[in-house]
Formats: sequence, C-alpha cells, structure tokens
Amino acid sequence: MRHPVLKRQIPSLGEAPGALIPVGEAKPGETSLSWIEYDAETLSETVCRDVEQALAQAPAGKVRWLNVYGLRDTEAMKRLGSHFGLHPLVLEDILNAGQRPKVEDYGDYLFIVSRVFDYPLDGSRLVSDQVYMVLGEGFVLTFQARPIGVFDAVRDRLRRQRGQVRRKGADYLAYSLLDAVIDDYLAVHTRFNERMEQVDGRLLSGNDHGLLRQVQRLKRDCLKLRRALLPLREVLLALNRGEDGLFAPETQLYLRDAYDHTIQLLESLEMSREMVSDMLDLYLSTQSNRLNLQMRKLTVLTMIFMPLTLIAGIYGMNFEHMPELKWHYGYHAVLGAMALLTSGLAWAFWKRKWI
Repeated sequence: MRHPVLKRQIPSLGEAPGALIPVGEAKPGETSLSWIEYDAETLSETVCRDVEQALAQAPAGKVRWLNVYGLRDTEAMKRLGSHFGLHPLVLEDILNAGQRPKVEDYGDYLFIVSRVFDYPLDGSRLVSDQVYMVLGEGFVLTFQARPIGVFDAVRDRLRRQRGQVRRKGADYLAYSLLDAVIDDYLAVHTRFNERMEQVDGRLLSGNDHGLLRQVQRLKRDCLKLRRALLPLREVLLALNRGEDGLFAPETQLYLRDAYDHTIQLLESLEMSREMVSDMLDLYLSTQSNRLNLQMRKLTVLTMIFMPLTLIAGIYGMNFEHMPELKWHYGYHAVLGAMALLTSGLAWAFWKRKWI
C-alpha cells in the first residue's frame, strides 16, 4: 500500500469499486429498522429487530417507507441491497460517509444523498450527518448513522393524517423528506445567525478574549453549509427536470418550491458569509486602532517627560561655573518649573483629547 497512514483514515482507499467497507466497527444492536406502510385510509408502523423481519413487511398497494439507523453493518446492507436490487456502488456510498449531496438515476430507482447539520447543546462546533435516500416504485428507503430527528415532522404528519402525504405516492413522500432536510437547514441557518450576532456584539465591547477564534469558527461553519447547499441545489434542479420519470408532474411543482427555498437559503448564507468577512475586517481594524491609541498614549507620556529629562540632564552636568548652582532657591525653582511644564503639556494634550 502506497499510503498506509491514509489507508487507516480512508478505509476505501485502493479498494475495488463497490467494495463494502464501513467506517468504524459495527456494534451489536446498533442497526435498527422501522417500516411505515400507509395508504389514504390506513397506516401501520413496525420497528423491526433485524433485516429479515423488515423485508417480510411487504403488503401490496401501499406506500412503504423503510428507515435504517446504523451504517456499519455490511451484512444487513447486502441483504437490503439484494432485496431491493440496489447497485453495489449505492451500497458503497451508503457505508462510506463523507459523500457530497448528489442524485443518481439507476433506472428503476433514484439514489439521493444529502447532508444535515446541527449545533449541539453541549458544544459550539457544527456537526454534520449524512442522509441517504432511495426512491423506487412504491417505496422509499432512508439511511442514517444515528437518530437525528430530521424526519420526525414527516412521521407526525403521516400518523395524524395531516397534509397530502397520505393521499400521495412514494414520490411525494420523497419530496416531503427532502423538504424536511431543507427546513432543517433553515433552522441551522437561524442558529448560525444568532451566534453571528452574539460575536458581532462583542466586537466593539472591548471583551475580545477568544473572539478571533470564534470569528474563524463562524467562517468555517459558513463554508461547510455552503459546500452542502450548493450541490443540494443541483440535486433539486436535476429532479425538477423530471427526466427520471419517478416524480409525478404534480409533485414536480412542489420540488420547484423546494428549489426556490434552497436558492433563498443560499442567498441568505451568502449575506451571512459577507458579514462574517466584514466582522473579521472589523476585528483587525479594531485591534489596529486600539494599538494606535496605546502608542499615542505612550507617545504623549514620552513628550511630557522628555523636557523634564532634558532639564535634569542639564543640571546633572559636573561643571564648576553654572548659573543657579549657588542660588539658595535654585532647587525649588527648578522643581517648580518642571511641575509647571508638566501641567501645561498635560493640559494641552487633554484639550486635544489625546489623553
């Protein structure tokens, strides 16, 4: 192996295309599956113990949604891929995290990759999770590494029979899931703007401890969101063309609306990106201005004490014949002159607001 260190970081490096190599080791009980099967009148929801139980749930005439948590069980993925006819490259992408948002047409089904983000409550770093979706005729498969709650609103609408999702097909369910991902971006962007306002409020307050690090973190978070939203826009644009034939014409109208929301998010994110760049420039300008103020104060102090140093230096010379050396009040007169000179300079600088 030419790059053994990178091989440990990227397990799929140098492997054959379609090789199922998960990131990390699978843990017992990590993989969980849940079926939701519904039509306009009925809905059933089943949490499955294993893949065999999940694949046994296959009633005819209903829309089926299989959600899988845990992306490191290669045997379960092979079994699912064999049952639904998934290409080995699809399974490889699912098992290897870090895919960019994309859509791939495999004829009988679409493979859609998206990424969601969140700010955890116990920290300030932006974390991301990969979400995979397979849309086929009458079924939708979703794959996630862990429960993140991004699809909870869709499940709630299905259970309560709210909206049109129960009366539509699998294509509308896939749209609803994509729309939930876009709504999640909206929530994350709102949280990002809140943090940006907090940092912006500290820029001119003088409390700049760790402020540069926070500005740099905001800049990185903005770039991460932008790198995920740009390809997601291309995904929705490709789905809007309708070349795959899996989305009904009435569903494509909703996809167009989702595409518009993505454009709005990108425009808002671009404005946030410019504001973060302006914050960095403002921080550097503030630091430069603060340094100039400190240098001005030091210069003023130097100018005040420089005449005193000159006078003390003159009267410190060891000459025998110097004026005022034999004068009884000479010492007090020189100190008084120094005090007057200092007071005059200090008053002049204060009037000019230099100190």
